[in-house]
Amino acid sequence: MNWLARIREDVQAARDRDPAARSAAEVLLAYPGVHALLIHRATHPLWQADIPLVPRLISHLGRFLTGIEIHPGATIGHRFFIDHGMGVVIGETTVIGDDCHIFQGVTLGGTSTRREKRHPTLEDNVVVGAGAKIIGAVTIGEGSRIGAGAVVVSSVPPHATVVGVPGHVVAYTNRSNETVERLPDPEWDRLEELERRIARIEASLLGERVSATVVPPANGAATPSTAATGTTASSASGERDGGTD
Repeated sequence: MNWLARIREDVQAARDRDPAARSAAEVLLAYPGVHALLIHRATHPLWQADIPLVPRLISHLGRFLTGIEIHPGATIGHRFFIDHGMGVVIGETTVIGDDCHIFQGVTLGGTSTRREKRHPTLEDNVVVGAGAKIIGAVTIGEGSRIGAGAVVVSSVPPHATVVGVPGHVVAYTNRSNETVERLPDPEWDRLEELERRIARIEASLLGERVSATVVPPANGAATPSTAATGTTASSASGERDGGTD
């Protein structure tokens, strides 16, 4: 596929995935994610040809213009779409499959300082939510969804949904009927159990307060209020008797 056909394909991918896109001209002129990807399409062959410095300078200019940093060594497949894009970082040894979709603030980063595969691999049809961080030479399986703000440091099986810090699988998508099958979440279940226990304790304490105000005194003993009333009545009677004397 020639470079012009790739441009048409990338523009169409943006139109297919963003309902706000009104025309191909709008996408081509006003979408920074598309601009960054076009710059990468130009720099990646230069990087593969071992041309020094030039691809890095061009990608650096692209970062300045778009707010998106894509290393020219990254391998990116067909119909890749960066939505909004500001703050996206894609490392040198990253591999991205076809039909992937990432949002602003995503980092596909590495942890190793050695010259080896140290960045993530995204298989086909992966979606990565805003602000998610995928760190290390992990593999995100085909059709998986990474939730916004998740931090993923281990590989993810195909068709899984991952959320949280650190990221953990909470559901799988059944490809036969596109339904999401929720998995047990021990952390969430524990929080719900704690909420139920707190509610029972509050109800118990409230019941004890109510009981203390309505239970009559044992063995006919006078309550403080009754005793006070009786004393007042006796004083009043004595005054009346004294008055008759």
